[in-house]
Formats: sequence, C-alpha cells, structure tokens
Amino acid sequence: MGRKIKVAAAQTGPVLGEDMRPGIEVACRMVKDAASQGSDIICFSELFLTPFFPNQLRPDYEHFFVQLPNPITDPLVETAHRHNMALILPFGEKAGQYYYNSAAVFDRAGRHVGTYRKTHIPAILPSGAKGGTGSYEKFYFTPGDALPIFEMEGIRFGIQICYDRKFPEGSRALAVQGAEIIFMPICAATYGENVLRGDTWELPLRCRAYESGVFVVAVNRAGNENGRRHIGKSMIVNPIGAAVMAVAGVDDPQLLVQEIDLDEVVAAQRSLPWWRDRRPDLYKHLV
Repeated sequence: MGRKIKVAAAQTGPVLGEDMRPGIEVACRMVKDAASQGSDIICFSELFLTPFFPNQLRPDYEHFFVQLPNPITDPLVETAHRHNMALILPFGEKAGQYYYNSAAVFDRAGRHVGTYRKTHIPAILPSGAKGGTGSYEKFYFTPGDALPIFEMEGIRFGIQICYDRKFPEGSRALAVQGAEIIFMPICAATYGENVLRGDTWELPLRCRAYESGVFVVAVNRAGNENGRRHIGKSMIVNPIGAAVMAVAGVDDPQLLVQEIDLDEVVAAQRSLPWWRDRRPDLYKHLV
C-alpha cells in the first residue's frame, strides 16, 4: 500500500435467516466489486453474517459464534486474497468458554494478522416505540481487554466496534499509538427513536476524526430486519472531521469505495496540534 490507498466500506442489508452462508456469498460479490474499483482494504459491518440476535433474550445463541479459521468464513478470506485485498471481517467469536464481538484482520496474502474484540459492551432497555427492541449484548459478549494497532505495508490502523465509537478515550488511545485510520464496524438501529438517533448518527464519527486527526471509516447495516430499523449511512470522514468524503443510503446494501491520502493525517495533526498541547499529566483521574 502506498500513502494513497482505496478503502471500501461494505454496507450490508438485513439478515432474515440464521444461516451465515448466504451472507458470505453476498460478501464475496462485494469484495469482487471493490477489487474492480481498485480497493486495497475492505471492511464489513458489525456481526454482518447473522441477524442482530442481541436484541432478543434467547438461550440458543451459540450457533451465531465461530472460531477462525472456519469453513463458513474461509471462502470470504480466500476471495479477498485472490483479489489482492486486505480484509476486516467482523464476527461473533467463540474462544474457549468466552464469546466476543470481534473483527478479524487479514492481510493481502490471506494471513490472519490479529483480532480486535469489542471493549465497550452496551445494554439498552426496550421501549414501547415501534422497533424499540432493546439490546442485551451484556448477556452474550465478554468485553475485550486491548486496543491493538494493526500495521500493513506501512499503514497503521485501529478498530472500534459500534458502541466503542461513543467513547473518545478508545479512539484517542489508538491515535496516540499511531493509527492513521480507525475502522468502525457498526450495527446501529433507531430503536424506535427515529429523530434523535438519526440526527446524531454522524456526530461521533466526525468528532472521532476531528479530535485525533485520523480517517474514520464507519460501516453500518441498512434496512428493516424484522422490525429492527437500521440507520445505514455508512461513511468515510477525513482527518479534520469537516468533510464526509462518502456516505451511503439508509435502506439498501451499498459499497463505498474512496481513495484517501494518508499524508492528510500528518497535515491535520500539524494544523490542529493536539499532540503538542495535550496535558496527560492532568488526566490521571480518567484512569
């Protein structure tokens, strides 16, 4: 990868069944489409192969989780490899007795270079509004305990999954470690609150880009999943947070491909010198 790379945000649609294989077929087609547009790396949305099962309380959840490598997900990894693309693959991860909301990273050669495990696990109470199902993630997922940086061909990036984006500390920690891009696989829905959640959707995405001088690549799910209304609107934001470089629609699957110039990260961090003026000696109460 050079300093100019093409990133692909694969906004997927509702998952109405519980077999992951149809989602893999769709994802492979999106990889091929991204490759035809010259993409270097592609990221999918949070838990994109399954329904968003944490909006229900159900004891039969184990089939939503896999261990890698896995014959279900292997075709997607192989397709990305054949098309010389790096891949960020969000999935429900089973690791021994633990279950995580994760995103695995594969390089162009198809090598699994690491996995990020979602660190902030939400619980949202249901409401009486239409589509106001809650989110019971705390019943299913163990929180991750690290904020890793992934490096490929000189490009450094981090990952934040969905609710993580609401916490500036995590994104700042990645930027302090040298991340130039933060990929954000998301599965955000309205929870029946169509105005507030829609109006504030892009706010944390632009803030995370602006306050740390990094690119943000946010990848959401779209469409109506058995009453759960996803927001869609995947977007790519530049390092000063002022420009939404690409944005998807609300209702349908869509592939965003955008060339980004990583030298803009250097320029942003010089023009807005947070790093020079930060006072970590005064922030001890945060930890």
